[in-house]
Amino acid sequence: MQLVTEDNITELAVQRWATAGDPRLAELMTALVRHLHDFAREVRLTEAEWMAAVQWLTRTGQISNDKREEFILTSDVLGLSMLVVQMNHRLDPRATPATVLGPFHIEGSPELGYAEDMSEGLPGTPLYLHGTLRDLEGNPVPNAVLDVWQADTEGAYESQIPDIDEARLRAKYTTREDGTYCVRTIAPLGYAIPMDGPVGDLIGRTEISYFRPAHIHFLINVPGYEPLITHLFQEGSDYLDSDVVFGTKQELVTAFEEREPGPTPDGGTSDVPWLESTYDFVLQKQA
Repeated sequence: MQLVTEDNITELAVQRWATAGDPRLAELMTALVRHLHDFAREVRLTEAEWMAAVQWLTRTGQISNDKREEFILTSDVLGLSMLVVQMNHRLDPRATPATVLGPFHIEGSPELGYAEDMSEGLPGTPLYLHGTLRDLEGNPVPNAVLDVWQADTEGAYESQIPDIDEARLRAKYTTREDGTYCVRTIAPLGYAIPMDGPVGDLIGRTEISYFRPAHIHFLINVPGYEPLITHLFQEGSDYLDSDVVFGTKQELVTAFEEREPGPTPDGGTSDVPWLESTYDFVLQKQA
């Protein structure tokens, strides 16, 4: 019988996890064991700290549900989400860069037509965001679905509002035959990530800014092209240089131009001042 010691426990654990039937699972788990053990040795992890970590993970699971993904938020603020995105989406520099999904995406957003209003009369400055979806060669991509979602003027998503139990400030828009799209909404607001859970408790013990700059999320998944999850950020927004989830990229910053009452990009008119932003998404074909 081989006795377990501080010196040999890592290799014993690695040997056990190396027996996984799937080679990739064996690779992942053996590497995880080594890094976890190295971490514990480096910081001389105490039993109290180990228990605190276990309890923190337990609370993270307990607060998560179909509308709130606290584990995704954990990954986001640690920079892991953005690292994984960048490693897995090494796109052509001409393509629109990818960024994090975030914890607030929900399946089943309503389908809206060109320039239909996804803000449903909510208070805020009207915003028309329009442009073309095209490939690297400049060809338009028609009939592509843009899954769009954002926070309201208080910086909240519907999952953070107890009385809201339906899709709000999110929609799916389809590009026209010439690849054009038009999203009608209200100007987003920079906001704090949820601070009422385990992630917020941890960040509150640091000097880390827990705010995100004003942005709108996009998920574009077109057959034959690399899937794209990205944001568009408002130029001049606060926190562009300190985004708590490391999601800001210069290529994704776009101006929200002020417009007086009058004609709008959809051929209609606005009785109040509004904002206009033009942005062309560029997709890369799959190999």
